[in-house]
Amino acid sequence: MWIPMFLGELNEDEMQAMGMRITTEDIYSENHSSLKDAIVIFGGGCTGEVISPEGLILTNHHCGNGYIQYHSSLEHDYLTDGFWAMNRTEELANPGLKVTFLIKMSDVTSEVLNGVDATMNDIIRLAKIAENVKKIKEEAIKDTHYSAEVKSFFYENQYFLFINEVFEDVRLVGAPPSNIGNFGGDTDNWMWPRHTGDFSLFRIYADSSNNPAKYSDKNVPYKSKRHLSISTSGIKEGDFTFVFGYPGSTQEYIPSYGIDLQSNVLNPIRISLREKKLEIYNSAMKESRAVRIQYAAKRSGLANGWKKSIGESRGINRLKTVDKKKEFEQEFQIWANSSVSNKEKYGNLLHELAKCYAEISPLSMKLNYIRESILSIEIIRFARSFGDLVKLSKNKKADQTEVEKKKEQLIKSSESYFKNYQSKIDKDIFSVMMTDYCHHNDQLDWPDIIKELFDDNKGDFNQIAENVFAKSIFCFEEKVASLLNDYKSRDYRTIEKDIAFRISAGVLEYNEKMLMPLVTKYSMAIDSIMRIYMKAQMEMQPMKKFYPDANFTLRVAYGNVKGYHPDDAVNFKYFTTLDGILEKEDPDIYDYVVEDKLKELYRNKDFGQYADQDGSMHVCFTATNHTSGGNSGSPVMDAEGNLIGLNFDRCWEGTMSDLAYDISQCRNIALDIRYCLFIIDKFAGAKHLIDEMTILNVNENPQSTQMN
Repeated sequence: MWIPMFLGELNEDEMQAMGMRITTEDIYSENHSSLKDAIVIFGGGCTGEVISPEGLILTNHHCGNGYIQYHSSLEHDYLTDGFWAMNRTEELANPGLKVTFLIKMSDVTSEVLNGVDATMNDIIRLAKIAENVKKIKEEAIKDTHYSAEVKSFFYENQYFLFINEVFEDVRLVGAPPSNIGNFGGDTDNWMWPRHTGDFSLFRIYADSSNNPAKYSDKNVPYKSKRHLSISTSGIKEGDFTFVFGYPGSTQEYIPSYGIDLQSNVLNPIRISLREKKLEIYNSAMKESRAVRIQYAAKRSGLANGWKKSIGESRGINRLKTVDKKKEFEQEFQIWANSSVSNKEKYGNLLHELAKCYAEISPLSMKLNYIRESILSIEIIRFARSFGDLVKLSKNKKADQTEVEKKKEQLIKSSESYFKNYQSKIDKDIFSVMMTDYCHHNDQLDWPDIIKELFDDNKGDFNQIAENVFAKSIFCFEEKVASLLNDYKSRDYRTIEKDIAFRISAGVLEYNEKMLMPLVTKYSMAIDSIMRIYMKAQMEMQPMKKFYPDANFTLRVAYGNVKGYHPDDAVNFKYFTTLDGILEKEDPDIYDYVVEDKLKELYRNKDFGQYADQDGSMHVCFTATNHTSGGNSGSPVMDAEGNLIGLNFDRCWEGTMSDLAYDISQCRNIALDIRYCLFIIDKFAGAKHLIDEMTILNVNENPQSTQMN
């Protein structure tokens, strides 16, 4: 996951030896238009790319799912039926959705560390860094409409400034039905072979000067600085590819103790609790179409993390990652002890890390259990959101305009909350989560509010749930609306007395007093040691090319189109076809329903210019690019920098790649761009969108004009 501004220095020779036929300046440049000008952060956690001169954005269906759901109802079920704007007036606004372009990045390490020295303790050091960062950001965007952020790399050994342009008027343009966009559902999630048409389309709008603006019917489609050309030439095994996007988080350099904690302590808690919640969701969603619409995005997010954790732990254990880390640590210790200077600086690092992890592991386990159980209950999270209003209301010196502002925010969030809420589902989850928490944690460690509820109800968790959901105002939309519409500062007492709020406040107080001070203490100690350990690893291996862990900044990962061999006698091809969708069809299982029109197109072999040279309709493919969460929606590009696919997943055997990348097992999974175009054109009949794009005909060169 390479920093794009250093590709020329570190990677260009290797990339071109692997087959790339453009330069790294074509990928990232501050002096002229480059591919980076077409890449965006979509929302708060995905990537997207501009694919037309008029601001048309392509991203994953699962990235746009929440916005598709926002516009869905029983009358207009866009999740089930899909949505296609046949003209600009039909494109739908999405309050709160933003896309972010990177204008430029620069190394500001010396400025950030100005005045910082080795004698400072961590608190003083961080305060000085924060002071420097604030100044750097202010100076960088003075007299502009840009935003700025500074992020650390290599465990605070290096810092970069990012200047961004943020657009706030982003409209839904198109999305296939969920049984195309999420074909295979949770069963196929993180798996290969895959047959998911995981894409959606949005459009950026700007003011008359092409600058960012709040939503307005006077805004016009954004005139793109750069948009990606699309190749329909197809791919073959061994072809060079690269992924350009925003990977979220990796921890490639942590010690064995950290991997053991994640794989063998935290993941099992997450897997077990999410599995129980999913059982409740699944049962309720099968019974009601309305509930399925309400809970589609919630269930998808929950299931995604659940299955990823299973695969991650499995991959770590299968590849003996902890043992391999220990072997490296033995080598490191030998190197650290090889000279007086090294021993003085680095000889005790691993010992200190081991001590810190021994202290933080049981604390992390308790904290993770509370977050995945009690604090995952919807009514508890909702009640928690009223905490700031209570604080403001109790503060006699508080500005009343701030109270009113918070009240208005809560009115809006409450409307959104109750639109997708079923108290019966939440009550069942409450009972199961509370039961599980209390059965797996020593009673001496319970928050006081949990002890009180347990004693008052003689340990009957079903009775506790009945009482909470009968008495709390946060179960009832009309009661919350009544409270907020006529809210006066003295009404904070009503909130404070509420049982759901008391649970939320009591658990948070327990976390803040009993867990977080110690977790913060040991986390800071680990971070401080890791800064030195990272520096030492780079000194130990001076010929190795290090890339920084992902931190949701723009990166390039490159590799080759390739299948893989996960188990004995199992060899996966690198692509799937529409044939596989019909093979998987099961009309009795929602995730495997196949649309009648798609079947008709298949029977008639009506694939248009999007078919492969063998006549089949390719759907997805795999490659060896290193990706992570956040890379969802990233473009997968060919040797000429043309768009050939849309990244949407990783294979299950490779989900441990956030902690340890293994080229034999780790594969990114991409939607073949030809299937995406086929669905837009042949299935949806939205050829006007195709006409916006720059599509290169089969076997034509990159200078080809738009397909007519």
